[in-house]
Amino acid sequence: MGELRKIKESITSFLSLPKEIALDLPLLTATGRNEVTIENYKNLIEFTETKIRIRTRDGAMTIEGQNLKLRQITTENVLVSGLVSKIDYT
Repeated sequence: MGELRKIKESITSFLSLPKEIALDLPLLTATGRNEVTIENYKNLIEFTETKIRIRTRDGAMTIEGQNLKLRQITTENVLVSGLVSKIDYT
């Protein structure tokens, strides 16, 4: 981990700031098995009805399932719906 990142993490912790905002980290929110929101993503890599791959600052995230749909996609977040069976980071 770089020295600058360590300093940012220390300041973020000291000031009790949300890490996902201060450090540009992805924030994943799952609502049951039917909806996933990813905030602070970089771009969409792959999209099918059974797999969605999203690039984040920390690497690629894969969401697998059935009938997956991009319900909302903005510059800040992605909302995926469908029957989610697996979420994986690579």
